[in-house]
Amino acid sequence: MTITVCIKWVLPNRDGDERFAGISLADQAAVETGLSVAEALNDTCTVVTVGPPAAEASLRDALACGAHDVVRIDGSADTDSAETARLLAEHCVHSRFIVCGDYSADRGSGSVPALIAARLERGQALGLIDVRIVGESLSVVRRLDGGRREKLSIVGPAVISVEGSVARLRRASLRATLAAGEAHINVITNDGSGALRRNPETVPPRPYRPRARVVPSPSGSSALDRVRQITDTSSSKGHGETVVLSPEDAASRILESLRAWGYLADSAT
Repeated sequence: MTITVCIKWVLPNRDGDERFAGISLADQAAVETGLSVAEALNDTCTVVTVGPPAAEASLRDALACGAHDVVRIDGSADTDSAETARLLAEHCVHSRFIVCGDYSADRGSGSVPALIAARLERGQALGLIDVRIVGESLSVVRRLDGGRREKLSIVGPAVISVEGSVARLRRASLRATLAAGEAHINVITNDGSGALRRNPETVPPRPYRPRARVVPSPSGSSALDRVRQITDTSSSKGHGETVVLSPEDAASRILESLRAWGYLADSAT
């Protein structure tokens, strides 16, 4: 089954500068909790948010940390809580556990987890300060008014929300971060009738990268000689020239030069 983590991307009031946008510490704790639960129960972890394309930065961070899938439901960051819960709930129907942060970075009401639970008619445990995995269930501690605590055992499907102190999001490796930067993000849009529609997958554009140049292997009797040959910068620099040719002769001249420089094999045409 799937552990679904719902996060909220927030654009702070700093002249709309997206560099300062992101998710709350509670949402980060929710991502870490979802990853840990998925690993313990041998489930997959999906992170989903409602927001504009800029929100994909936070989803890529979740991918780098180990999420199996990420989904952006296209919408405004200012979407009200009821509509946000409706959009998220439609994507969480088949989840074993739905994990949310108990507050967003814009000091939200914290009502979205409860609204999701109401829509899906599932049990809920909100304001958790401790989450432990026991077999197929969760043993949690919930904060109550007046300094009291409530201990619960939760068997899915259920909705939980966690405080920022519950867990600290793991640090992603450089390799995972680079891979997440090029990963495809699933985007779901509203087709106008209230139903959600998944956009067809598209290949993300990549900057042009020229073909690797073919050069002869270094020669020499010792490793030092070969290293010197590879790193030698004393050779004369290339120079440019201007020639006037017909289109056919120009094309032949270009191919001939590319072969001489090692960019094309001798058999290339």
